[in-house]
Amino acid sequence: MIAEKNIILNAEQIKQKTKRIAYQIYENNSNEEEIILAGISKNGYTFANEIKACLENISPLKITMCEVFINKKEPLSKITTSIDAATYSGKSIVLVDDVLNSGATLIYGIKHFLDVPLKRFKTAVLINRNHKKYPVKADFKGMSLSTTLQEHVSVDFDGENTVAYLS
Repeated sequence: MIAEKNIILNAEQIKQKTKRIAYQIYENNSNEEEIILAGISKNGYTFANEIKACLENISPLKITMCEVFINKKEPLSKITTSIDAATYSGKSIVLVDDVLNSGATLIYGIKHFLDVPLKRFKTAVLINRNHKKYPVKADFKGMSLSTTLQEHVSVDFDGENTVAYLS
C-alpha cells in the first residue's frame, strides 16, 4: 500500500513562512554586517538559499552561504562544509534545515560549528515536528507540527511547485 501524501504547506505558504523567517533572522542580526547561512546539504541548503533571496530584498546584510555535509545515516562520521572555518570564525551563523525531526542532524551540525569561536549561533527550520530525541530547538521556524512517530514530513523544493507534505 502506498502512503497517502497530505499537503501541509503549498508553495505560497512556504514563501510566506520563508519571508517571515528572513525578517526574524534580520531582526536578530540587525547590528551585523555579515551573516553565514549554513544549510544542511540538499534540502537544508536549498531552503537556506530561499532565505538568502528574501534577506537580500529586505536587508543590507552581506550573506555568505555555506553547505554543511552530514552523513545522516552515520552522523558521527566527519562533517565538512563548503567554506573553510576561518571564513565563519567570529561571525554570526544560522544553521538551516528543512524539517526538524529527531534533532540528530541539527545537534551534530551544531557540534561541528562549536569547534570554531562564533559570535552568535542560531537554527532555522521550515517545519518543526516536535519529536526530538536531542535537546535542540529551532530558533526560527515556519511551523510546528505534532505528528505520530510513523508519519513522515517531506519538503519538495521545485520552484512554483514547492510543497511540504505529510505521509
